[in-house]
Amino acid sequence: MPDPSIAIEMRNVFKRFPNPGGGEVIAVNNVSLQIKDGEFFSLLGPSGCGKTTSLRMIAGFELPTEGEIYVHEKPIGQTPPYKRPINTVFQNYALFPHMTIGQNVAFGLEMDRVPKGEALERVTKALEMVRLPGYEKRHPRQLSGGQQQRVALARALVKRPEVLLLDEPLGALDLKLRKEMQLELKKLQREVGITFIYVTHDQEEALTMSDRIAVMSGGHVLQIGSANEIYERPNCRFVADFIGETSFLEGKIKSQQGRAIEVELKGGHLAHAESDLSLTNGQDVTVAIRPEKMHLGAGHFTRENLLKGTVDEIVYIGTDTHYRVQLPGGQTLRVREQNTDPTSRHLAEVGNAVEVGFPIAAARVLTE
Repeated sequence: MPDPSIAIEMRNVFKRFPNPGGGEVIAVNNVSLQIKDGEFFSLLGPSGCGKTTSLRMIAGFELPTEGEIYVHEKPIGQTPPYKRPINTVFQNYALFPHMTIGQNVAFGLEMDRVPKGEALERVTKALEMVRLPGYEKRHPRQLSGGQQQRVALARALVKRPEVLLLDEPLGALDLKLRKEMQLELKKLQREVGITFIYVTHDQEEALTMSDRIAVMSGGHVLQIGSANEIYERPNCRFVADFIGETSFLEGKIKSQQGRAIEVELKGGHLAHAESDLSLTNGQDVTVAIRPEKMHLGAGHFTRENLLKGTVDEIVYIGTDTHYRVQLPGGQTLRVREQNTDPTSRHLAEVGNAVEVGFPIAAARVLTE
């Protein structure tokens, strides 16, 4: 039964492009997903994973080879872009340099033949919305990169789209401004209340801004979930490796009791971890652990997980110190200790034998 709370749905969508050799490249491979009304939804993945092609099909700049796309239950897969209740903000902003800011924002309204009085009112409101009131008479060259990005947002929002698409719109900004604009964009999305679909390859950006994230690779959607779900409970090695930093330990299932798993690691250590999967004894698996979840020394994790190894690298980065610990069997752990005491020295030195402790809940069993 149709769900009116779904703003965008991709249903079994494929996009194939011909290649010079006479074959074809599958850019988007049987993608199905639902994006809720008023949601900040990110498509995240490396270059060539299919995220931008998916966005372009939602916008109408590309048409699906197979499957269908819906906006509020209406099929739009073959509808031209100008007939879709959707607007797009691009990375390069695409502002007209010879026009004033007011003219840039009003351009789409003129194309839609909106009366001048109404258009002026909507332009004023849109610029106030992006915190640029009174900028109507300026030109793009007089604005900073961040201000130009806001003008591009105002131009998209002034048409009151049902869905706003953002194709790496912060990519041209410096790091400090990009972080500021991340928070502003999220705040703006909450204020206007419309659906934002955001394409990025920046994991931190997606985690910071999104209500939910779809992680893509090779044209497939591998996992959809909240930032917490994607980071804390990745469903495969690619997601665990792409989002943040992760240590991976190879081993075999020794036993399972409900969600509690005992894994025999290469080198003889036992690791206790969690999984929602039904696994079999002897099955090859990978245990994924985030560096910040582990600590040097037995501490209070002794009864849960305690692995012995040797420190072979220490990197001090100010807020944290990173330790690389070699385990028996040739496997490696990366441990991140926060530097809370400015007078303290390293917890260990290169060559020291150490114990690495971590809770069961921090170790996740992956099968692919």
